[in-house]
Amino acid sequence: MKTVLTVLTALLVTVGCTSGPAGVVQQPETTTVQASAPATGSPASVSAQDASYQYIIGPGDTLDIFVWGYDDLSAQVPVRPDGKITTRLIEDMQASGKTPTDLARDIEKQYVTYVKNPTVTITVDQFVGDPSQQIKVVGGGSEPKTVPYRNNMTVLDVMIEVGGLSKFSSGNKARLVRTVNGEQQSYRVKLQSLLKGGDIRANRPVQPGDIIIIPESWF
Repeated sequence: MKTVLTVLTALLVTVGCTSGPAGVVQQPETTTVQASAPATGSPASVSAQDASYQYIIGPGDTLDIFVWGYDDLSAQVPVRPDGKITTRLIEDMQASGKTPTDLARDIEKQYVTYVKNPTVTITVDQFVGDPSQQIKVVGGGSEPKTVPYRNNMTVLDVMIEVGGLSKFSSGNKARLVRTVNGEQQSYRVKLQSLLKGGDIRANRPVQPGDIIIIPESWF
């Protein structure tokens, strides 16, 4: 009997310590754990969109040029391999290396000779992008290629574009090469863990001009 009373007393003390007013049991406080910073020698973890990013037109893009109120001047034109376009009343205008807005203003300056207060809008219909903004994947990717950069793009997005890893790819030995202030920096990227192991922590953001090098292993 004495043992039973001792146990009941201990339980009452425990309940009293975890109860609020009127004997209501309080829930334990929630602890928020912040993600640790990325290890040295690796690019930053997935981050928010880069507000400073602007799309740059490149050879192979297809542009829709719309001139407000002048359907006969509106047209869809490709950007030639030399980076130039030819459209209604304009020949050999440089397009590659410009933003769509900048190119629209340049066309307006040309059209002011023919129409009053021209207003031009340019939409990129098919994207290739300027080479300086493309992501290049070489080595053991299933389909080595260049991928147009998109805002908030990650390594996972790039690998989906190229079809993942090939049979003999050594994915966890892949390197991401990035030019920072004119100097090349190299980071290890664990593609095998990301694509085959589902380790989302191995995902990393990419930047325009990045190169992903995937070595191959036959063993």
